[in-house]
Amino acid sequence: MNFETLTFDIANNVATITLNRPDDANALDARMADELFEVSVLCGSDPEVRAVIWTANGKMFCAGGDLRDMHDQGDKKPAHLVRMASKLHGAVIRLNHMDAPVVMAINGTAAGGGFSMALSGDYSIASEKAKFISAYTASGLTPDGSSTYFLAKHVGLMRAKELLLTNRLLTAQEAMDWGIVNRVVAPEELMTEANKMAATFAAGPTKAYGGLKKLLLSAYDAPMEMQLEKETQGISGMMRTYDGPHGLESFLNKKTPVFKGE
Repeated sequence: MNFETLTFDIANNVATITLNRPDDANALDARMADELFEVSVLCGSDPEVRAVIWTANGKMFCAGGDLRDMHDQGDKKPAHLVRMASKLHGAVIRLNHMDAPVVMAINGTAAGGGFSMALSGDYSIASEKAKFISAYTASGLTPDGSSTYFLAKHVGLMRAKELLLTNRLLTAQEAMDWGIVNRVVAPEELMTEANKMAATFAAGPTKAYGGLKKLLLSAYDAPMEMQLEKETQGISGMMRTYDGPHGLESFLNKKTPVFKGE
């Protein structure tokens, strides 16, 4: 696919997804949804990808859905939104189920669908200039893009209701205090820090990361017995990889492990 709304590259086992509609506030349209789904497939199917960075060009991370594009659909709005949301959701699902950790590098305001995207990563770094706002109900809409799945897990149910019902705007520092992002850095340091974090993940035990991600996805809804059995299967399964036995041997011999992600 020739990408029009984002850029995508892979270097040193790190895939970088950069939303690239800066003149349109990186708003999500049907083309961007298609392209996000495509890069999620590419990331999940390429064993060379051991970490992912998701960021954006311009002053905003993502202003949410392209409301003008939605309005122009006329009577086809419902079908248009089904297609667009399904592709976006497919991308979020695949990035969450892949082994490689996803580092969100939030360069500016994340609103609506951009707010949802920002919540869906495994590790999140925000620029001091970033702001976070749900904004859906301000346009008479309900959320999509995963915010109703992740937000309450990050901040608790009552705070999630507050953000979604009132469209309260959070600064980057407030978002970190609430548990939406892990770190806040100066704007000029954002990509440097995101690349450092991604490089650390890319050098780590990728299969163990993937198993951990899957376990945490079911942490709030699986019965205890099922969750603990998943833990049993996960940790025993790591003994059938390269990195698991290698990590044990390295620890016992007081050596630094060199993980292969296998």
